[in-house]
Amino acid sequence: MSAYIVFIREKTLDQSELETYWQKAPAAMEGQPIKPLAAYGRHEALEGPDVEGVVIAEFPTLEEARAWYDSPAYQAAAQHRLRGAVYRGLVVEGV
Repeated sequence: MSAYIVFIREKTLDQSELETYWQKAPAAMEGQPIKPLAAYGRHEALEGPDVEGVVIAEFPTLEEARAWYDSPAYQAAAQHRLRGAVYRGLVVEGV
């Protein structure tokens, strides 16, 4: 069953850290079963406070999504994302 990783950027703290993340993150996706579905496109908050941006990526399974997120390659990039902004991240299994 498909799974989706969702990252929600709530507030930028350090733009240079985000730029470092954006440089490093593509290498962590190479050869992985990841399908980007949305990335910082136009959005509209229907409930709750607005956010700066949203990323949604599809994986074949919850286990593969979690394996990608926990991988050393992604975690090396993610440290810059987490220094650069306040994010919420979650993984959810599809129906």
